[in-house]
Amino acid sequence: MSLLLQLRIADACRAGAAVVLGVVGLMPLCASADSTADDKTSHTLPKPTGPVILVVDGAIERTNFPGEARFDMQMIENLPAHTISTTTSVTDGVQKFDGVRLQDLMDSVGPTGKKVVASALNDYRVNIPIADFADYGVLLATKMSGERLQPNDKGPLWIIYPRDDYNRLMDIRYDVRWVWQLKRLTVE
Repeated sequence: MSLLLQLRIADACRAGAAVVLGVVGLMPLCASADSTADDKTSHTLPKPTGPVILVVDGAIERTNFPGEARFDMQMIENLPAHTISTTTSVTDGVQKFDGVRLQDLMDSVGPTGKKVVASALNDYRVNIPIADFADYGVLLATKMSGERLQPNDKGPLWIIYPRDDYNRLMDIRYDVRWVWQLKRLTVE
């Protein structure tokens, strides 16, 4: 079961939805969510087992190390998968990007701020309103055209906006938010 689904089940169980879930035969999910509920209550996420490729810190409710949430590729790929096909300002033609929605990643850490400071491996930094993630379905891409993004070519993580779906996204003010080689998101 994905981390995001576990957290949502735990929320529902704590909110008294266990009775409703029990009626439809899903009561065992609340029982199995106990460890997740404990994790959420104690503000912890599972720890990464592979190399850490992304750190989320700042104003977040759930962590797996003191003051931050560290993610390896497997933890990111355990979130629901999504695809965006769009043009970019730095590639030719329409590209297909696979990854996870940044809103799902944010939901997993429980942000309490209104923006993130996205930082890249080369120390590029930009402020991004968290509302963008839900408003536009912004993707945290791990693949482009079916190939895993590599650090020497915009990877392992690249923030992708569906610019072809919204005219307003074809603007330099949004282009600067397309952080490639993403290493950290600081919630403020």
